[in-house]
Formats: sequence, C-alpha cells, structure tokens
Amino acid sequence: MAPSGLRERAHYAPLLEVAALIESGALSPVDLATWMLERIAAVDPRLRSYATVTAQRALEDARRAEREIAAGRYRGPLHGIPVAVKDLCFTRDVRTAGGCGVHKDFVPAHDATVVTRLEAAGAVLLGKLNLTEGAMVGYHPDFAVPLNPWNPSYWPGVSSSGSGVATAAGLCFASIGTDTGGSIRFPSMANGTVGLKPTYGRVSRHGVLVLADSLDHVGPLARRVADAAATLDAIAGWDEHDPTSLRDPAPAAGSELGAGVRGLRLGVDRRFNAAGTDPGLVAAIDEAIATWARLGAEIVDVEMAPGSDALRETFMTICAYEAARAHRATFPSRAAEYGPFLHAFLSHGATIGEARYHAAAAARQRFCTPFHALLERVDALVCPAGGCAFPIDANAQHGLQPIPVTLQSQFTIPANMAGTPSLTLPCGAAPSGVPYAVQLLGRRLSEAALCRIGQAYEDATRWHDRHPPV
Repeated sequence: MAPSGLRERAHYAPLLEVAALIESGALSPVDLATWMLERIAAVDPRLRSYATVTAQRALEDARRAEREIAAGRYRGPLHGIPVAVKDLCFTRDVRTAGGCGVHKDFVPAHDATVVTRLEAAGAVLLGKLNLTEGAMVGYHPDFAVPLNPWNPSYWPGVSSSGSGVATAAGLCFASIGTDTGGSIRFPSMANGTVGLKPTYGRVSRHGVLVLADSLDHVGPLARRVADAAATLDAIAGWDEHDPTSLRDPAPAAGSELGAGVRGLRLGVDRRFNAAGTDPGLVAAIDEAIATWARLGAEIVDVEMAPGSDALRETFMTICAYEAARAHRATFPSRAAEYGPFLHAFLSHGATIGEARYHAAAAARQRFCTPFHALLERVDALVCPAGGCAFPIDANAQHGLQPIPVTLQSQFTIPANMAGTPSLTLPCGAAPSGVPYAVQLLGRRLSEAALCRIGQAYEDATRWHDRHPPV
C-alpha cells in the first residue's frame, strides 16, 4: 500500500524519496507506473512532450521490478522508477525518429547503451520525448513542438525540449537529454529542472543519433540535484561500442552530496554574466552567489576570455561540418524530407571544406587551453545557463526564426567545446512566472563536486519546490 495521499502528489516527489518507498515495499512500482501513464494521458496532449508512450513496455518493466524487489534483488535507486528518454536514443522495436522526417519510420533492432543501462538499473521506460529536428534548433513541420508548462507562450528550450517539459511537469522522474551546444542546459533553464551535462565521454553515445560527433554529450534532467546525480551514476561508464567513451572510473556523482561548500572556490566574472543578460536573472544569480558565500564558499573574481562572437562562429563551423557528414547517407539525396532549418544548416555544412574545419578545430584548441587553465583555479565557475525563457511564436520554430538574440549561447558553448561538465539548477522566478536558472561550470571529471555545490544551494533555498501549474 502506498502512503496516504501519495498518488495525488507522487508525480512531483523527488526520485530518491520515491525510491526509498519502493525499496521498503511501501510503494508498488506497478501502481506508480500506472499513475504516471494516467497522468501522461491526461496532461501531455496539451504539453506534447512525448513522441511515443511505451505503455506496454513500462508496465512490463514495472512488473519485473516488483517481482525482483519482492525477492530481495533490489538494484539501486532507479529500480522501479519511471523515466523517459529523448527520441534520439535507440529503443528496440520502438520508433526512433530524432525529430526528423527522414527517420520517421526508423525502428531500431536494439537499445542505445544509455537505454540498456537504465534497464540494467531497473528503471521503467515510459517513452520517447520530442525534440527539434536532428537535435539542432528548429522543429520539423510534421512533428509536435513541446509547450513550456509554466507558460505555453514561452520558449521550452532547444533540442531536449521534450525532456525538460516532461521532467518539469511531473511526467517522468528523470529524463535523458543530449547537449551539443546547450540542449541539456537550455531546456533545464526554460522549464526549471536540474540538468547535468557530464564530461565528454562519461556517457556512451552508442545508439544515439549523431548531430556533431565531437560536441555531442548525453546526460540526465531531473527535479533535484541528487536525483540527477543518481541517474548519471546509472548511465555513465566506459562502453566498448563507443570509441569516445572514457575509461576513467564512473563518476559517483552523488558521492559528495551533503559535504557543503565551505572552503570551495567559486569563480565569477560579473561583467561576462551581465553582458546582454536579463537584469532579473543577473540579480537572481548574484543572490545565488551570495548564498554560496554565506555557506562558506570563497568567491573569486575571474575573467572569461573575450570574443563570444568568434567562439560562436567556431562552434557553428565545427557543428555544421560534422552534422553534414553525420547526415550524408540521406542529405542531400532525400533533402525534400528535411524541415527548413536543418535543411539550411546541412546545406551550409556541406560548403565547409576540410581546411576551414581544421582551422576551426585549431581555434577551438586556442580557446580550450586557457579555459581548462581557468577551471583548474577554482572548484566551479558560476554563470547563467543560457539566459532565460522568452516569448515565442510557436509557428516560427519550424522555420528560420528560432535563434533569437535572447538565446545566450556564450554561456553554454564553452563546456561543449572543452568537453567539460556543467550543472544547471533553478534559482528564481521571472515576473512572467518562468524560472530563472544558474549554471556551474567545472573542470573535467568534476561531476561530483558540481553536484556537491548544487546540493548545498538546494538545501539552503526552496526554488526546487516550485512546480508549474499543471
């Protein structure tokens, strides 16, 4: 039997709190999966976060989890927990379209490694989540655009928008997103979730449709720092099927939670943070910095390298070149099946020659060397997570309009270029009601330290207790 009243509030409960109830036998995984499927059926027709709901698979997963736990074979904190994955991730016998018209009928014969590891952890797969076409910026005209649950007239984030919406709206307890230039952080910012973009190679990309091979990252979104850490711990680790996966020990991202921030050094470039940024967001981040200082962290003034426009151009050159090669089996031979934004982006990528690409790679290295050196001086850098959600014309997202000046990629691109981890978490609310978010940038393999810092902030504030009016 579930605790009294849990059904009415379970969808917004912390993952680890629900996991403790499942482990103790106080909550049935089958009941929980059933409740979540009912909530998706009631709520998601207007939010449009799911591309596919795998109800049968979810109930089979839940029954298996219930049998195993009853027999004393508890696998860990994701056992029996309903989760969902971005529709870039292969799922055996379930369509994986990647938001692309050209893949609308693609049904993989095997799971992506990240899905296999969720299954090994005992998680319950609720379904596949909507995204922009090919994980770039615009949506394909034939696919649904997720709606921000805080305000449907506001931006829901870029490619992992379905992951952000579903997690924020209590339609899963954690989700999997991907991040090439900010697509874990942008939807976390826009929807008020925790987003953990790991070090490049921490999580296998085997069985995940490629946008840009050297920039793509796979990671979790959740509603609490500890929940994101537990999810990362379940999916991280070396994979023989992905030559870019790291052989370093798995991160144990939750190993330092509760240690506090006393004595840690947090770097802040206030000029960088404020340039072109919403003043309300700047004030919220400054208050977050003050909170960490009150908790004992040392705030260190630093200077980010100038040249955001040049860095953005370098990123776009690398991304477009690699994307054109990732799609070369279907573009331009099936160009008519592509939506206008990805079509234009791949056409541009096809014009980039090897010399220009290698020049961009050299410029990337010139940025990364001092950026890594800066990260070594502090335990984390504090900055915005890409600005804040803004009003949109949903129809424009299918065309060439979805890169407004309010999208501040100078805060997200550095961690993709350098392959370093970052953590995004809510830190306030705009007058429109949509969340404000702060980002922590860390040195390579520092996921545990970032979660420690994020947990300290979460323990001292209540922003994570805000949920959209769904």
